[in-house]
Amino acid sequence: MKRLTPYSWLILIIFSSCLTGNKVASTDKQIESLLSQMTLEEKIGMLHSNTMFSSTGVPRLGIPDLHYSDGPHGVRFEGVANGWESAQWDNDACSYLPALSALASTWNRDLAQLYGEVLGAECKARGKHVSLAPGVNIHRSLLNGRNWEYFSEDPFFSGELAVPYIQGVQSQGVASCVKHFALNSQAYNQYKVSVEVDERTLHEIYLPAFEAAIQRGGAMAAMAAYNKVRGLWCTESPYLLDTLLRDELGFDGLVVSDWNAVHNTERTALCGMDVEMGTSIKEYGKYAFNKYYLADPLLKKVRNGEIPEEAVNKKVRNILKLMIRLDLIGQAPYDTTGMAAKLAIPTHTKAARKIAEESLVLLKNSKDMLPLDPAQYKNVAVIGANATEVFAAGGGSTKLKAKYEVTPLEGLQNLLDGKARIEYAPGYQLNKKAYKVGHWFTNEFDKFDEELYKKAINTAAQAELVIYIGGTSHEHGSDCEGYDKPNLKLPYQQDRLLKGILEVNPNTVVVLISGGPVEIGEWYNDATALLHGSFLGMEGGNALARTLFGEVNPSGKLTTTWCKRLEDMPDHVFGEYPGINDTVRFKEGLMVGYRYFDTYRVVPQFEFGYGLSYTTFTYSNIKMKPVWKDSDTEFAVSFTITNTGKRYGQEIAQLYLHQNKCSVERPFKELKGFTKVGLKPGESKQVTIKLPRRALQYYDTESKCWKDEPGMFTVLIGASSRDIKLQKDFELKK
Repeated sequence: MKRLTPYSWLILIIFSSCLTGNKVASTDKQIESLLSQMTLEEKIGMLHSNTMFSSTGVPRLGIPDLHYSDGPHGVRFEGVANGWESAQWDNDACSYLPALSALASTWNRDLAQLYGEVLGAECKARGKHVSLAPGVNIHRSLLNGRNWEYFSEDPFFSGELAVPYIQGVQSQGVASCVKHFALNSQAYNQYKVSVEVDERTLHEIYLPAFEAAIQRGGAMAAMAAYNKVRGLWCTESPYLLDTLLRDELGFDGLVVSDWNAVHNTERTALCGMDVEMGTSIKEYGKYAFNKYYLADPLLKKVRNGEIPEEAVNKKVRNILKLMIRLDLIGQAPYDTTGMAAKLAIPTHTKAARKIAEESLVLLKNSKDMLPLDPAQYKNVAVIGANATEVFAAGGGSTKLKAKYEVTPLEGLQNLLDGKARIEYAPGYQLNKKAYKVGHWFTNEFDKFDEELYKKAINTAAQAELVIYIGGTSHEHGSDCEGYDKPNLKLPYQQDRLLKGILEVNPNTVVVLISGGPVEIGEWYNDATALLHGSFLGMEGGNALARTLFGEVNPSGKLTTTWCKRLEDMPDHVFGEYPGINDTVRFKEGLMVGYRYFDTYRVVPQFEFGYGLSYTTFTYSNIKMKPVWKDSDTEFAVSFTITNTGKRYGQEIAQLYLHQNKCSVERPFKELKGFTKVGLKPGESKQVTIKLPRRALQYYDTESKCWKDEPGMFTVLIGASSRDIKLQKDFELKK
């Protein structure tokens, strides 16, 4: 193949730019043509919902209603037009993918892309145009009931998984809506609380994942959050939606409100918020969509001259732009015939299992207890309520109707069928009580069932092997939208149950299923093996069984620090939670998660990036330039990873950066790159991680731009944030 000359490249770039410019001009021309033909009533009709999950189109101009789907891990069940109840369709059962917290634990960009492709395909099969995901909010508070819907405590990592997820969804002709913009880091009091945060923390911790989603992922839509920022609701904030989102981050798509997040007509109309959804304004017990703030009240104010019509036009332009990008205008609706045959098809369920398998994190494996040998055990006890719990239909707005869901107990029965006798005992019982949204939980999960405890202990004592499957659930007050947790302890006194089980049968494997970190009780010292999984999706039970018995080698790693005590977390040490007088101040600043633990040398239970394998790896031969010149835009770091064990495994190598001296305070180290490598026994691979210039920089509040300072930096390569295998210095020269 002939190489292109520099001149040829220049011609190609100019030609490409012309094509892009022509496409933008054509889109703008089409938008203005449609806008000029619309009445004011039709324009305003597009700015609010007409059912719980759709907004109005203009049929006479070929502009369809816009249909939304909730849920980052599947397509929400079909609901009635005016209410939250199921429409009771018999053909809307879909794939139930692992939670985003599980996807995150894979550290696998390719799986994030695949995940998005599956979700996008099933959204389109269901006739949906916009998927209301992913959520990229930061795990500031571990008590947040929605953390399982988000990726991580780390902004760089969150963006790295969000980008392929979004690209996967949008490759199927469905818009991805990144959320919740911005600073929505707690569920308790989220409808009132105002966040106070400094500009540097905002830019370095809470905006980068949105920036990646928009600039690299190409997200076509964004959702404005419930909370206030600096005294203004997110849906009314020109600083958030115009200055930051549209001007600074360059977002030019549709902004939709979270459901019931709009509170004012004028302020919402005059900022970059486009479509109002789910506002709890009712007449005669029904949602009165025409009474929404951006409905009849806006129409009246525009007619009276209180709000300029151009404010409406701006919003309509953003809606039309999304529709043109999806090629919806003048086209037939998405084909939903034979819908059931397009949902949860074998390739999708296979993807769900693969993601679940790679998400499992091995936290302890003393004496190489895992993997288990099925030939060694004829009498197995399975204990714990999560062994039989199904999760697809819980968690809040993410409720799904899964085509099926394999529980952990079913997965073990599938794998051990005919090989071992399994006896099940729950040991505790979920109360599944409904609480009013925003309820402040205290001791609701302290319940202890003596009879269930005794039966579980007796079952454990008689077994050759115990597999305990506990953790949290989607109950109100656990991992569920609308509520924060009372603490990080295992509910229903599982610590006491585990202590009793290990006393009568040390041959116990502990499996914890939860949306995030939990406090580990005294039983941990006696446990030989501990495996963690988030909510694992429709194939979770099979994935778990295959991992426990060695058909799969666990390769997941933690994306959020597990503290020893809740009181060790920076939002409790420095910051505020849940706030004072409806205001929460992020006093911990940049010191979120491992940034705090590593900078202040606080020992966690399990550090960020931690996870074991059934094999072992070594790192060697780090290579990089000793000097990064001011003119350089990229910096390559290479090193070798070797599988020194006896079985195939995947290792997640992490690159952290430390600046030796800086005029502003910086965390001791920050994640700036990672790669996942699969290796056969004895195999070695050289891997390269490339750092952009931004990796060196901090946000300078005076110049309002990203800035780096000359001096010495240290590259740290590790298997986790604390297990550093290689390090080397370089100098940034200016």
